[in-house]
Amino acid sequence: MAKFHIKTGDMVMVIAGREKGKSGRVVRMIPKQQRAVVEGINMITKHLKPSASNPQGGIESMEAPVHVSNLMVMDAAGTPTRTRIERNENGQAVRVSVKSGKPLTK
Repeated sequence: MAKFHIKTGDMVMVIAGREKGKSGRVVRMIPKQQRAVVEGINMITKHLKPSASNPQGGIESMEAPVHVSNLMVMDAAGTPTRTRIERNENGQAVRVSVKSGKPLTK
């Protein structure tokens, strides 16, 4: 299983591609494809056929996955930063912002 620098619930900024500079919260991770779905980023329109749950059908707008290499975690101050793992006083591993040195919170 791959390990990623971002997790579900993190605030991230897009650093490459069409949505560069935009930020949002990670809704879900797709580890096998190394992708993440970010709230309000990489919006697509999906045409839905009529079904029992959606008898009208229609066009729905939804987020498409973004590759994790194009995302960077944002710290509490709202600046994009790299992360590292450090041990706190209890011996637990905590993700820490490289720029500020403060622990990351979701």
